[in-house]
Amino acid sequence: MKIYALIGPSGTGKSHRASMVAIEKNAEAIIDDGLLIADGRIVAGYSAKREATRVAAVKRAIFSDPEHAASVRQAIARLNLSSLLILGTSVNMVNHIVRALHLDPDSVMWIPIETIASPEERALAQKIRREQGKHVIPAPTMEVRKSFSGYLIDPLRFIFRRKGRSVFVEKSIVRPTYSGLGRFYISDTVITAIVVHAARQNRDVSHVYRVVVQSTPAGVSITVELGVSRQCQLFALLEDVQTRIRQAIEEMTALNVLALDIEARHFVVKTRSETITSDSSAEVVPSPIERGGYHAATGIGRG
Repeated sequence: MKIYALIGPSGTGKSHRASMVAIEKNAEAIIDDGLLIADGRIVAGYSAKREATRVAAVKRAIFSDPEHAASVRQAIARLNLSSLLILGTSVNMVNHIVRALHLDPDSVMWIPIETIASPEERALAQKIRREQGKHVIPAPTMEVRKSFSGYLIDPLRFIFRRKGRSVFVEKSIVRPTYSGLGRFYISDTVITAIVVHAARQNRDVSHVYRVVVQSTPAGVSITVELGVSRQCQLFALLEDVQTRIRQAIEEMTALNVLALDIEARHFVVKTRSETITSDSSAEVVPSPIERGGYHAATGIGRG
């Protein structure tokens, strides 16, 4: 297997240029910060950009964890790669990666970042990294989002010409957990408030009785129990509410919604003077979950 190593100090634009270098060298896959990326997909690995500290990020990037390294080795064997591009901050780092993945160190061809980026370009890249904490992942945003639930991800798309033809490249910009700008989190209370607000946008939803949020690193699973108008088209209403909630959660928090179950617990009959549920003659009052109000959606914590 041919192995190309793009090396340079952190923040000098290696990941930004990785896709172009891979195309120029006909490299079939890229290893960057613990991920194996091939054909615009994250095939295996775990990103160092998700680690809580810089030390943990470095260990992840050089495949110190045996299970992590084994999963990427298996993926490389399964893909039967003939060429590979490895990104690293130094010769020593790349050698660590090569050993961890059981690759041939004698087949490495070195590409210093200085040979493909000017001093001005490298200085600008480092300025952006230092001031904005932004990192690039050489994979499309839709693919990256699967592994970076809750991270604000911006797409970066461009076209360049190679050997007389246009090549379209998409990559993603993220701010890692260990960024010096601090760590942000979104509490379940905020998610619940967004769910309640989104559900009540449908006028046939009378109450949101219960919201259960289960958070995992991959995303959130949500169960919602509603009170709805007896006159509504039930399945159409549930589908509409499900769509509204999913869009609101993903747009406002960047979290992946893994599962979203909507249940109609009560039918509500509305008259001029009262509101009566199908199983109770008592007046329906706002549930405790709704009394909190949508202002809770601003409760994004920082710690």
